[in-house]
Amino acid sequence: MAVAVIFLPLISFLLCFLLGKQFNFRIYQIISTSLLFLCAFISWIIFIQHLGNKDTVIIHLLNWIRSGNFIVDWSIRLDTLTSVMFIVVTTVSACVHLYSIGYMEDDQSKVRFMGYLSLFTFFMLMLVSSNNLLQMFFGWEGVGLASYLLIGFWHHKDSANSAAIKAFVVNRVGDFGYAIGIAGIFFIFGSISFDNIFEQVDLFKNQNIVFLSITFNTIDLLCFLLFIGAMGKSAQLGLHTWLPDAMEGPTPVSALIHAATMVTAGVFLVARMSPLFEFAHFTNLFITFIGASTAIFAASIALTQNDIKRVIAYSTCSQLGYMFFAAGVGAYNASIFHLTTHAFFKALLFLSAGSVIHAMHHEQDMRKMGGLFKKIPFTAIMMWVGSLAIIGFPYFSGYYSKESILENAFYSSNNLSNFAYIIGILTALLTAFYSWRLLFLTFHGQNRSEIKRTFQNVHESPYVMTIPLFILAIGSVFSGIFLSEYFIGYYKKEFWDGALVLTNETHKYLPLSQSLISKFAVAFGIFLCVLIYTYNKDTAKNLSYNLDPLYSISKNKWYVDELYNFIFVRSFFRIANFFWKKGDEKTIDGLGPNGISWLISKSSLYISMFQSGYLFHYAFAMLGGLVIILTWFIYY
Repeated sequence: MAVAVIFLPLISFLLCFLLGKQFNFRIYQIISTSLLFLCAFISWIIFIQHLGNKDTVIIHLLNWIRSGNFIVDWSIRLDTLTSVMFIVVTTVSACVHLYSIGYMEDDQSKVRFMGYLSLFTFFMLMLVSSNNLLQMFFGWEGVGLASYLLIGFWHHKDSANSAAIKAFVVNRVGDFGYAIGIAGIFFIFGSISFDNIFEQVDLFKNQNIVFLSITFNTIDLLCFLLFIGAMGKSAQLGLHTWLPDAMEGPTPVSALIHAATMVTAGVFLVARMSPLFEFAHFTNLFITFIGASTAIFAASIALTQNDIKRVIAYSTCSQLGYMFFAAGVGAYNASIFHLTTHAFFKALLFLSAGSVIHAMHHEQDMRKMGGLFKKIPFTAIMMWVGSLAIIGFPYFSGYYSKESILENAFYSSNNLSNFAYIIGILTALLTAFYSWRLLFLTFHGQNRSEIKRTFQNVHESPYVMTIPLFILAIGSVFSGIFLSEYFIGYYKKEFWDGALVLTNETHKYLPLSQSLISKFAVAFGIFLCVLIYTYNKDTAKNLSYNLDPLYSISKNKWYVDELYNFIFVRSFFRIANFFWKKGDEKTIDGLGPNGISWLISKSSLYISMFQSGYLFHYAFAMLGGLVIILTWFIYY
């Protein structure tokens, strides 16, 4: 069944590009969506089976590489972690496929779009089912390629092309670290198979290695390199700039990339390699710091953004920060738990935002919305459900996973755990604020549309777009309460059973006073938002003036893009221009094809001077040549 889950999306992709023009586009959309829902159904069966049988199953597919000691097989690793990722990826992808039928109705390339979605899903499933690092790297790079195709799908837009290139290039920076990490692991362990690596961890945990003339702990260095790859893929601070720009793609792409696939790959990598990361003490501190910093950094930007999709995009960066600092303090199960719950409510938020954009005729500026609750009540309720889940409102899915992360940070012996805990509380406050701000500006108050006809024509999305919202809303409400006992509760040890490292045997709850702090932070964030956006419409505007330059810093995303453009982009353009002008044009072309053509041209010009066309000139030349030859033979 696992093989079917992985390869059915590939079949869907091949049908698109081999037979897409042979059938009506509606037939292909139905076939593609049906295959993905079949994948989701099988994935849930596999997951339920793993609740009773935790054994790791290795499904050998083929011998891939045989070169000396470098032996790589193509195999599927089926354990609890894989089964969890299966249900996350396939459920969200199936909903996105169904949603895309309605959202992309007017697009001329809708079949190609569905094919790209299926290809993306295939590579992600290959990534999470890998049994070695090279196979994972194949899926890792495949996801990057498919994201480039999806983000730049509307290639007639310059902004979409730029965003696609940016995502591809920034991810290559992280992938470079990941690739070096794989090479280093093979150099140290003599294998890149997970089982072989994990069996030898104890042998190398106290070993040092010299890298760039500096001595490092071997495990620390290897894990640090792997985490650089995770930073790029999961858009952590420093390599985060591509993720908000990825909003240039169609909204279903945003839901797929931001909820269940590409951005969670980094978290999955750290969780999969947890037996290795457990001994990387410095790297764990670094992960904790980067995760916590990303959480508060991205949340601070989301406060002031006006594009509805960008607000949700920065919230994705922030929530990924939660997942990483949870992994940094050793709570890998809590990290994966939040990854799972986040997939449902984040996909719900993005698809609900897409429904709003669809209803508003592709308007994304929240300042031009308002009063939409009366027009599209179902979409509004779905957005409310997703927002309640993301802020960690009691008994919604996000509540269980966030509380678990904060609990683990509070009790962890990690030197930065207190820092992460405080940042987690502050981030919860900011999350509540910007989530409520999104709801108020979009669905409540007076409509602020510049074109009155736009608001008058607003209507609820078709069933093909609302059904996925309802499915994801169920996951956003109930996934936390039903899965918590297995992921972080009483049955966690039996559930994970070697798929993850569990650092604590028993689940510890926060003291009542500490537990109330996080809830108070959420309530205070909501209170501030209500105070600013409900009673006086000018309060927010006046506050933005009074809090400048803090407001400008947040509004302009801390000027990170401008800083990168000044330090890296312009510098590399100057260097590239120098090598182009001086190296390529002057040296290579000058000495190569251009130089040779110039030499031949000049030579032919001078030689042509001897071609006068007069017979006596040629006779004189022949006589002169004869005299020279005779002189040579006589005297030499």
